Amino acid sequence: MNRAERFYRQECLQNERSLKNEKQSNRRAEKSGGNLRPSSALEKMGTLPERAAVGDGARGLQRTGDAWSDFSHDQARSRAYRWGEDGLAGISDDKQRLCFALALWNGRDPILKERLFGLTNAEGNHGEDVKEYYFYLDTTPTHSYMKYLYKYPQAAFPYADLVHTNRESNRGDFEYELLDTGVFDDDRYFDVFVEYAKASPDDILIQITVHNRGPEPAPLHLLPTLWFRNTWAWGESVPKPQLQQVKPGEGWGVSTIEAFHPDLGLRYLYCAGSPPLLFTENETNNQRLFGKHNTSSHVKDGFHEHVVNGQGDAVNPAKKGTKAAAHYQMEIGPGQEASVQLRLMNVAPADVRNHLFGIPFEEIVEIRRREADEFYRAITPASVQEDEARVMRQALAGMLWTKQYYHYDLSQWLDEHDAGPRHAMRRPIRNHEWFHMINDDVISMPDKWEYPWYAAWDLAFHAVALSAVDPDFAKEQLELLLREWYMHPNGQIPAYEWDFGDVNPPVHAWASLGVYQIHKRLRGEGRHRLPGAGLPQAARSTSPGG
Repeated sequence: MNRAERFYRQECLQNERSLKNEKQSNRRAEKSGGNLRPSSALEKMGTLPERAAVGDGARGLQRTGDAWSDFSHDQARSRAYRWGEDGLAGISDDKQRLCFALALWNGRDPILKERLFGLTNAEGNHGEDVKEYYFYLDTTPTHSYMKYLYKYPQAAFPYADLVHTNRESNRGDFEYELLDTGVFDDDRYFDVFVEYAKASPDDILIQITVHNRGPEPAPLHLLPTLWFRNTWAWGESVPKPQLQQVKPGEGWGVSTIEAFHPDLGLRYLYCAGSPPLLFTENETNNQRLFGKHNTSSHVKDGFHEHVVNGQGDAVNPAKKGTKAAAHYQMEIGPGQEASVQLRLMNVAPADVRNHLFGIPFEEIVEIRRREADEFYRAITPASVQEDEARVMRQALAGMLWTKQYYHYDLSQWLDEHDAGPRHAMRRPIRNHEWFHMINDDVISMPDKWEYPWYAAWDLAFHAVALSAVDPDFAKEQLELLLREWYMHPNGQIPAYEWDFGDVNPPVHAWASLGVYQIHKRLRGEGRHRLPGAGLPQAARSTSPGG
């Protein structure tokens, strides 16, 4: 066994052991007629996209054909998503039921910063374009350690200026970027670093460190946010999960959010420093968006109204809901930094036996950093220079950060648009011949903001790159599009969300061979099959889409 194989297997061993124990427990429960153990889904933690509204718009709109304007950035803070969530430096379980991300307010912005901002196709002089600065700095294949950087201006974010100036520019002009607006002049911005480290598959440590790069003290509201994706408001009989505040042990100096989901069981978010906790519902603010009655007295944009507009009754005084946040307020001196620590785990306050924060917390984070260093040293060719190795590591980290849960049930979607076989194909609508298709997986995306949906051609190239750092995931991605709930009955591989029936260049077979060869070099000769080799013959035949 070579070094890369040894460290890769060591990195995955913890999750594999937990999954094995879970399966054994479930088999015993089935035989005895007992309840199944809730899946340890956080161990298969994925990242949230930086923008989900376009995905929801593209999947939700057919009347005008303009998905970008159907679900705008301005609506996103107030409108519950149907198919997938978004957030800054966010994570979720493998089915995106329980989500965690960061929200910020500098005291000047017109809105709470909960997601990245960018231009739509109609607004940008070169098409859609994110207008933010954020960096995927590090992660391991199993996300045992992750690091992210967001650069947040201390001045009011120039939303209107970016839209107006770019819209007035022609295609021959340079793009008008956030840096061009002057909001970073004199280094008046915050560097916001977010780190995740797993103490175990069900124990995720979160450290947020904010640096004031400017010449003067600057205020900041920091809101680490935990919420459930809204799966209960779409006409189906789905139990509603709940978040609520619970009391920790006496003198802990900790605020605690209890999260219950029927599929996940109980989880707890411990927030060091006893910050006040805010609660609202992940429900659409129909009154603001559509002039209609709200189904809940507390709605998705409650934290924005409370923090930015000072509306006290926008949050639930009963300290319960489906969206919650710890509200840290700080003023950071010039050149200084501030840090907060949180911990998401399945251990109830009464069962906590060790110190959650402080030195034990920092030691675990440091151990995971060192393990990540060792892992990347093991997979980096000896001929690569130090600077090149850093580029390789961050590039692979970016690939791993760009995985996300992708949910799209075509049969359900077509029914909701009066199309598909149940409606005798009465409406001419895209993808109507793909009604068999159910997307319900973690998939590598071309981009977390501009292209938060998969494309077969892109995915084939991703798999080749990913095989250098996570060959198992690379193989799974290639095989996924050959499964019967993705591939068309005629053998075509789905092209991309907007038109699954479009034709892509035939690179899937090339990518499969490349991944196989890389995998064989990493793990030894003659022990591994080609992706798709165990699938039905129809899935292995040459098809129009791949």
